[in-house]
Amino acid sequence: MDRTKEIMTARDIARTLDRLACQILEQIPDHESIALVGIQRRGADLAARLCGLLAARTGRSHPCGELDINLYRDDWTSSTATPNINATRIDFSVEDKAIILIDDVLFTGRTIRCALEAILDFGRPQSVKLLVLVDRGHRELPIQADFVGKTVATERGQQINVFLQERDGRDQVLLG
Repeated sequence: MDRTKEIMTARDIARTLDRLACQILEQIPDHESIALVGIQRRGADLAARLCGLLAARTGRSHPCGELDINLYRDDWTSSTATPNINATRIDFSVEDKAIILIDDVLFTGRTIRCALEAILDFGRPQSVKLLVLVDRGHRELPIQADFVGKTVATERGQQINVFLQERDGRDQVLLG
């Protein structure tokens, strides 16, 4: 029996990203300082979409980067698998920027810890705020998101699967 449940449709995702873009602009009054950094892979896709939404509202483009955290992970040296390295592309100065760090799912907090360490290797931002499409709980580190698309109560063994048009050919979030 398939126990997969759709928790966000394409329409839900679009509406959620629109709301999150508005929240960013409300909470960060200095719109010129805003820069987005998406964690590879789907966080980077979400960051690109949010950059477009912010540009439509402010009439200006905002720096948008992609961050690969695989070499910062605390578990890869104990893993038998070789880490899958993606591209990091932050071609702007993070100094004095209000960085919006973006990921698809917030779970234990370990990915975000790695991302914070990686961003600080690029300089000292004014601030770093976390935006996630889905917060599923079960933190192992004291990390919480500043902007949350949807909070979903999960059991530890369940999975949240985010599918995005850019990577998967559809927009959908499933709980399984």
